[in-house]
Amino acid sequence: MNQKILKLENLRRFHTVCRQLHSLCQRRMLAQWRHVFSSAYPAWTAQLYAHPGQTDVLIRAALSQQRLLATKKEERSQKSQLSSRKSKKEVEVWIGMTVEELARAMEKDIDFIYESLMNTAVDIDSLEADSHLDEVWIKEVIKKSGMKLKWSKLKQDKVRENKDAVKRPQGDPALLIPRSPVVAIMGHVDHGKTTLLDQLRKTQVAAMEVGGITQHIGAFLVSLPSGEKITFLDTPGHAAFSAMRARGAQVTDIIILVVAADDGVMKQTVESIQHAKDAQVPIVLAINKCDKAEANPEKAKKELLAYDVVCEDYGGDVQAVHVSALTGDNMMALTEATVALAEMLELKADPTGPVEGTVIESFTDKGRGPVTTAIIQRGTLKKGSILVAGKSWAKVRLMFDENGKTINEACPSMPVGIIGWRDLPSAGDEILEVESEARAREVVDWRKYEQEQEKSKEDLKLIEEKRKEHQEAHQKAREKYGTLSWKERSFIKYKEKKQQQPLKLKEKVERDSDVLPIIIKGDVDGSLEAILNIMDTYDASHECELELVHFGVGDISENDVNLAETFNGEASILATFSITEGKKKIPVAGCRVQKGQLEKQKKFKLIRNGHVIWKGSLISLKHHKDDISVIKTGMDCGLSLDEEKIEFKVGDGIVCYEEKEVAAKTSWDPGF
Repeated sequence: MNQKILKLENLRRFHTVCRQLHSLCQRRMLAQWRHVFSSAYPAWTAQLYAHPGQTDVLIRAALSQQRLLATKKEERSQKSQLSSRKSKKEVEVWIGMTVEELARAMEKDIDFIYESLMNTAVDIDSLEADSHLDEVWIKEVIKKSGMKLKWSKLKQDKVRENKDAVKRPQGDPALLIPRSPVVAIMGHVDHGKTTLLDQLRKTQVAAMEVGGITQHIGAFLVSLPSGEKITFLDTPGHAAFSAMRARGAQVTDIIILVVAADDGVMKQTVESIQHAKDAQVPIVLAINKCDKAEANPEKAKKELLAYDVVCEDYGGDVQAVHVSALTGDNMMALTEATVALAEMLELKADPTGPVEGTVIESFTDKGRGPVTTAIIQRGTLKKGSILVAGKSWAKVRLMFDENGKTINEACPSMPVGIIGWRDLPSAGDEILEVESEARAREVVDWRKYEQEQEKSKEDLKLIEEKRKEHQEAHQKAREKYGTLSWKERSFIKYKEKKQQQPLKLKEKVERDSDVLPIIIKGDVDGSLEAILNIMDTYDASHECELELVHFGVGDISENDVNLAETFNGEASILATFSITEGKKKIPVAGCRVQKGQLEKQKKFKLIRNGHVIWKGSLISLKHHKDDISVIKTGMDCGLSLDEEKIEFKVGDGIVCYEEKEVAAKTSWDPGF
């Protein structure tokens, strides 16, 4: 209120000054006449200019008011500019943020980010919601939005206390008692390992195997006539199962190396020897197939000398037993040699205190959920025990032996099946017993947190490498165009872009036409691991690119089938309308892509209530008003079909797919 009164007072004073100035101007005009009439009217002129000082006072007052008003106007202008600057939204960004994170920070949808980057060097087709953006593109989006950019340092989380579970220190030697040896059977594929194990446990394991290759590590306990017990691990001999053989070596006391007398030392034989050396585990040599006419045990022994496996016959310390797994000859001698070596090793363990062990294998059973096969190495496992392994935990509901018989407790060196896991641990994970479920959750949470931290570090490292590459490329481009005028630079860039765009489209079509999406399911964790390792050796991407859609342990489920069927993605119709082209009305569906992406050049089908009511092609695919060839997940679009009589309904589904019948060949040799 006071400010309004002040403004009125200033205006009133200014009006008064203006009137005085007007009067002053009239007096100055009369002063010019003075020179003409001064001689005729000296007295009148003198009276008219009797107060010359009053004029200066009026001028000073007027100028003062003018300055006051000019200052007020300038202040108002500055305040207006300041308020306009303050009204600009400040967006906090950081290096390596994703498209989705930038959209969230700007309070915009993802489409806005795509639109902002449309006429830039960014390949929009390859940009996903979780794609990381370079610094230059983040700046570009913020600039186009008219918002203000604020770089944020990566927030440093408070240092969390380590809540991991660890092995307890070595206990009193007086508490240690003798334990059975854990023995791994290793060797080359088809050298008779499974048949040898069949003789040991008197079961028809070999008849159950697929293609003569053991599918996963089996652990079982064998009781000998002498009363001794041996726990055997069967490790696959196939080349693909190297990781499983290594894992078997790490949890065993003795390795029985099976070498065929008619075949000698082979690739997986050498690998098994190396695993034994790495784990510092002694070897017992079983020379198998000695019943064959072409058997030559001495040849096999001599070949092993090259790999520092020296048998007792040649002055070494490795026991060699000639056996026939098929007929059962000399099997007792092999077990006696194993027991003798175990006695020399003086194997002992502490059966008291919290349990420690190792996951040998894990799989999902339809009726029982996640199941693990484990070897207990310390303590005694009982029903109700709380265990952690990797990033999973269990309250033991049930334990069983290799024959499926329920047992109440498992002592050191004993193989045991465990039911009660919340999630499926990985083969090779260390098992530790903890005091409560709350403690188990705490351990798992900590391990997941550690994994996230490691992943964040790796992501940041990768982002930094990409940023450096971009900066180097940008610097080279500046050097390349540095001596050219802006017109020349623009013309060269236009030509390069024009050449690259058709090439990109061609490359994309070729890439899409030579991509084989695959889903992998394994019976157990180890088999899945082996298959994925084989996939890593794939070297024929130039002929056909393999795209791994999903992998997991267990039987093929309905979800897997659905995933395979809908891999090309799909869109749902949110609204329908029509547009007029000439005299025709063309129905248009307003859609949002739910999965995958829609590609205009591919085939489409319209699904209503689970039934396909149309198949064909699109005549139009638009994002807002722009014609576009690809629409990604989360984006809105308008599309029209090549069949005018089809009417859209809200809730209909649009599926993009591709039909191919190509007899393809590849140069890849997976090794089997």
